[in-house]
Amino acid sequence: MTFINVSLLAGAAAITIPIVLHLIMRRKPKLFEFPALRFIQKRHDRNQRRLRLRHLLLLLLRAGAIALLAFALARPSVKFSGRWSRLGSQDAPVAAALIFDAAPHMQYKHENQTRLEIARDMGRKLLSQLPAESQIAVLDTSNVPRTFDADRGVSKQRIDRLEVVNNSQPLITVVGNAGAVLKQSELDRKEIYVFTDLSRPSWPAEAGTTLQDRLRELPGVAVYVIDLGVAEPSNFALGQVRLSSQVVSKGGAVEIQTDVSCFGQGGERTIELNVYDAEGKPQKRGEKVVSLKPGPATSLQFRLGDLGTGIHQGFLRILGQDGLAADDTRYFTVEVGPAWPVLVVAGRPVAQHAHNYVAAVAPAELRRRGQARFECQIIDFEELAKQPLEKFAGVVLLDPPRLEPGVWKKLADFTAEGHGLAIFLGRSADPESFNTPVAQQLLPGKLTLWARRPDGDTHLAPADYQHPVLRAFKPWAANIPWAAFPVFYYWAIADRQEGTAVVVAYNDDGPALLERPVGSGRVLTMTTPISDPGDRNAWNLLPFSYTVKAWPFVGLMNELTTYLVGGGQQQLNYFAGQTVVLPLDEQARRRTYILSKPDGVKNSIEPRGQELSVGPEEAGQAGDYRVQSGGKAVDRGFSVNLSPDQTRLDRIDEAQFVELFGPFRPNMARTLDQLDRATAVGRVGRDLYPPAIFFLAVLLGMEYVVANQFYKEA
Repeated sequence: MTFINVSLLAGAAAITIPIVLHLIMRRKPKLFEFPALRFIQKRHDRNQRRLRLRHLLLLLLRAGAIALLAFALARPSVKFSGRWSRLGSQDAPVAAALIFDAAPHMQYKHENQTRLEIARDMGRKLLSQLPAESQIAVLDTSNVPRTFDADRGVSKQRIDRLEVVNNSQPLITVVGNAGAVLKQSELDRKEIYVFTDLSRPSWPAEAGTTLQDRLRELPGVAVYVIDLGVAEPSNFALGQVRLSSQVVSKGGAVEIQTDVSCFGQGGERTIELNVYDAEGKPQKRGEKVVSLKPGPATSLQFRLGDLGTGIHQGFLRILGQDGLAADDTRYFTVEVGPAWPVLVVAGRPVAQHAHNYVAAVAPAELRRRGQARFECQIIDFEELAKQPLEKFAGVVLLDPPRLEPGVWKKLADFTAEGHGLAIFLGRSADPESFNTPVAQQLLPGKLTLWARRPDGDTHLAPADYQHPVLRAFKPWAANIPWAAFPVFYYWAIADRQEGTAVVVAYNDDGPALLERPVGSGRVLTMTTPISDPGDRNAWNLLPFSYTVKAWPFVGLMNELTTYLVGGGQQQLNYFAGQTVVLPLDEQARRRTYILSKPDGVKNSIEPRGQELSVGPEEAGQAGDYRVQSGGKAVDRGFSVNLSPDQTRLDRIDEAQFVELFGPFRPNMARTLDQLDRATAVGRVGRDLYPPAIFFLAVLLGMEYVVANQFYKEA
């Protein structure tokens, strides 16, 4: 317990006043002349005892009232926290950490103010109210380490300059970091102030144990949380942009998917697809109108085709205004290159044996129009030893026969350099040759006897659609008629090589398509061929069907070849906070490159080895970026988006929030007045003046009643 006005306790000396009055105003007994002296004497003794008792009670009430008045005017307060805490004064200096949630969801605007603007205003007012000589640290949810500021002016500047952090850390992590800063102070009193809207992603439950461990290192630390959130926010939001491929060949199309959701009040919204033209002006390429209700998100898909060679950038946007603009726009980049050169090696007659594959990936009509995604060069196996492979993005072997060790070595070197090789095993495969060490450098394992399924009940049966070869099939997974394309024979694979994975299996659990990494490249092996004609001797009917069109085969070959040549591997779309890596063409390499940011600022950057790396500091804004050199001799691009979690507005409930802190229950406030009362209690203790005055009034009332009874006329 402590007292604000200790000197007023001296007023308790006024207790002597009722004592003096008591002695002066004592009633003296009167003398009566009465015959029955014995009776009078007894009555006198009884009255005397009653008077003494009333007199003493009145004395105690008056003395207690004066003592209680002095006690109340001294403004006592008491402070509890499970154990007696250190006594202190409201004006004693403190070590204070002011933490500001700077995630994009703090841009939510309500009553013409964003949450971050309110946080800055309250932070400045709190800063002016902290005791003199206090040590102050201002932290936000960026990755920038902080310590105590040199003076209060520096702290104010930090608050004034607070900006949104697109790659925001969880507040639990920042509170832990603040604890480490406060630990450096020698001041006894330590306080943490957190300005937040209590958005759930800022307070992940899995980090609660770490938070409590950090606070346990600072016994007696007081945590104050200022809730700046809106009870019932309303917002429309776009989710992550998903592209079917980020790098496509000329004539190819890109499927662009995203999710649209609403929080709070629903309604109808229009979503536009825009692509920048050669002059940098957005051109609308599509739009969709959706009716949204709170709950599960609605999935949207746009198809973007007819793209010329080069970099194409654009964005999806929700038309109309809402409380949070940061999640209304999502950006994307697609790179279109020339048709990928693929070497197709088949047995004689090559045109017949390569027909099924080439017709699927490079149809004659598309080749005539110059829109085929792949440029296929067909040779027979006898020419493979002399054929240079450097200019090809991938090599496809259709039912290969026995190959010379030098050919296997040539293919292994080609693959190890980062290229792709596809092998379709068929009736020409020779286990004796294919199981040699040089061939096993590429094959997924040793070939055993082929499995015979003449009943036609065996077919492809993917377990999931997570692999890039299958990802395009995922939206229609339940409706793909794999059973309409039976497999009669396939090779069994034993003693699989390390790193080999099954991409697609048959419905009898045998492996159909396997992938094996080799150096920087990959080998895809299919255990049944695709070069057989559709007759009774065919190993399968994958390219044919008597009941449905063979679109699953066409789609599978296109996705397999795209993955083979690396079309789906290069990343051009990133989240804020990630490091952007762009591979460089050695022939077009420059010493420096110009990075153009979404806000128009241009910086010079230098390559590192065979790639160009752009860190989170340079690529922290959401938007489209261009990397150029030598005019437009080198023209690359990428896009950066906010992670959808950074703009979520759903709030953590109170029970879960308190559970995060465990025994270190935070003090909650929504206004500066509430914060003032909380800090007063935290520093000095709970003020006992109001209850003391109440009891004083009760005592004075009792004194009045007793005095009236004592002094009334007999």
